[in-house]
Amino acid sequence: MWYLLIIIGLSFIGLGLAVHRFKWYFLIAGYNTMSKEKKAKVDVEGLGRLMGMYSYANGSVLIVMGFLHALDLKASFTPAILFFSISTIYMLIKAQKYDGNIYDEKGKLREGAWKQLALPVVVIVVTIIFVAVLMFFSSQSTKVTFLEQGIEIHGMYGQLYAWEIIDRVELREELPAIEMRTNGSAVGSKLKGYFRTRELGKVKLFVDTEKPPFIYLKTDEGIIIFNMDKADQTQEIFKRILNHLELEK
Repeated sequence: MWYLLIIIGLSFIGLGLAVHRFKWYFLIAGYNTMSKEKKAKVDVEGLGRLMGMYSYANGSVLIVMGFLHALDLKASFTPAILFFSISTIYMLIKAQKYDGNIYDEKGKLREGAWKQLALPVVVIVVTIIFVAVLMFFSSQSTKVTFLEQGIEIHGMYGQLYAWEIIDRVELREELPAIEMRTNGSAVGSKLKGYFRTRELGKVKLFVDTEKPPFIYLKTDEGIIIFNMDKADQTQEIFKRILNHLELEK
């Protein structure tokens, strides 16, 4: 995974150089489809410089994250995601200032130009809402319900695991080494969704990595690992699952 982060980071920096230094302005979305008259009113050098700085910054963050993971340091992706989201919103807002078709020489909005701002505003609002909702649900503690037909893990990526598909349950103090997030979320120490691990391959996590122990459920659908907000709660849940499985035998 680490090398993918570095490759993507280098691609960001390459794009920034192409637009900023080599002046390949045709790569700027929106500008390349403008008429010659509209292009003449755009401060394309300023816009290219802005996009270059945006690409350099995000590319550098990705490369740093790649090296941290290459060194087997468990760096959270949350700061990188936040930086990307905030810098993207800033770039979308700032980019409009370089468009003379929207703002006049005094920096005032031209009459009727608000229509051109509608799409960027919608994108920004949707991005903010999406990130806020994702972070809220991803940061919630694991909740579990015992039902007659099985055990249900609630929240993002949660589902009901029928008793008959659970083969074994274990309580461990450590998690397997996580190599890659394949389809999940990581907000600080809270991991939810599908991850690839060194020892167990693909697993499904509902964990706070800073609050051991962890319950390992071996099922017909794969390995599920979860824990509760407090260690004694996790141990109690483990005992209840173990007792139920022993009664089923």
